[in-house]
Amino acid sequence: MSIYSKLINKETKIAVIGLGYVGLPIALEFARKMKVVGFDINQKRVDMMRNNIDPSEELEPAAFEGCDIHFTADLNDLKDVTFFVVAVPTPINSHKLPDLSPLLGASKTVGQVLKKGDYVVYESTVYPGCTEEDCIPILEEVSGLKFRDDFMIGYSPERINPGDTTHTLTNVTKVVSGCCAESLEEIAKVYESVVTAGVHRAASIKVAEAAKIIENTQRDLNIALVNELSIIFNKMGINTYDVLEAAGTKWNFLKFFPGLVGGHCIGVDPYYLTYKAKELGYHAQIINAGRFVNDSMGAYTAKQTVKKIIAQGKHISESKVLVMGATFKEDVSDIRNSKVCDVINELISFGAKVEVVDPHADSESLKEEYGFGLVDNISNDYDAVYIAVNHKEYLNLDEAYFKSITKEKPVIVDIKGIYRGKIKELTYWSL
Repeated sequence: MSIYSKLINKETKIAVIGLGYVGLPIALEFARKMKVVGFDINQKRVDMMRNNIDPSEELEPAAFEGCDIHFTADLNDLKDVTFFVVAVPTPINSHKLPDLSPLLGASKTVGQVLKKGDYVVYESTVYPGCTEEDCIPILEEVSGLKFRDDFMIGYSPERINPGDTTHTLTNVTKVVSGCCAESLEEIAKVYESVVTAGVHRAASIKVAEAAKIIENTQRDLNIALVNELSIIFNKMGINTYDVLEAAGTKWNFLKFFPGLVGGHCIGVDPYYLTYKAKELGYHAQIINAGRFVNDSMGAYTAKQTVKKIIAQGKHISESKVLVMGATFKEDVSDIRNSKVCDVINELISFGAKVEVVDPHADSESLKEEYGFGLVDNISNDYDAVYIAVNHKEYLNLDEAYFKSITKEKPVIVDIKGIYRGKIKELTYWSL
């Protein structure tokens, strides 16, 4: 009997290793059809999920209902699993180099319980070749088993977009790959059982890895182009959003918008590709240039804010700035690789006093990660307000509100252009 048949008949179990933004939704979808073990090394997160609470604040308690799943941080609970899905994060370090420690750690964990006939499928975003060159040797070493003879490997890149309730796991085509024709079909059938949009069978594991990493690299480059255009247009005294609105009337114009590019995907994945390219003796000029532009936007917009404050006849060292939003994107609690910290650090470097608010972020997590927390109450004496993230809570604010929290001659900096055309009397600037 195939491993898919055993899973669907609940004669064996599937495990998801890593229960973050990617892993938890996958685990719960599988658990509607199969027996699932949800494994995470963070016991606090495990306890929350056992109480139907998503630590990432993406899923409602109802999403846990009707699921045959056991949440655990105990390695022993993985011993009777035969199909492993690894969905741990793949960040970069302070030198912007791939940090594979979570992935390699997860591989060691799986290796300790791997048995003859088992399958291991990786979902973490990596450079092409990582699964076969970095992960498989660890599985072999720890388990004492031999790849292909004793266990099968696959790769199926995640495509979950945090905060997006439209493009979900089930209705976005899933790319799958395997180490041979047999493993490809088994892995494809497992995913087809939960992904209604169907699956795409990639030609190889490396092709699937490459497909994922260029999705985000392409988006990164397009945003970098618009960010660079916004710098040019600012020097010309025209608004980028006005230009994009006009250009967007043509049917084939690609609608990308300027802004801070952070998070654990777009702001990270291109570095995995450039790292591998460099290892192969090629310097990826366009990709690196795009990364430079996007990584510079926090400092650039902060400098523009400082210039606007000074132009109002104020001393920056005596100025107080409110930054609204600290997460990496709107309506999520995720602060990983948030570029808002670049804005704050740059403002502080000029001597400004900075306060930060965010209805979704956790103050303690921000302190631990970036060294600043959130204020409980917004005051009424700001010299500038910098709206960094277009959370839904901010969309309907009006000019009267900004007047109520600022001193005379304040500056309103609106990174995403959500108040364009609405601020008439106060000094207003956006990308």
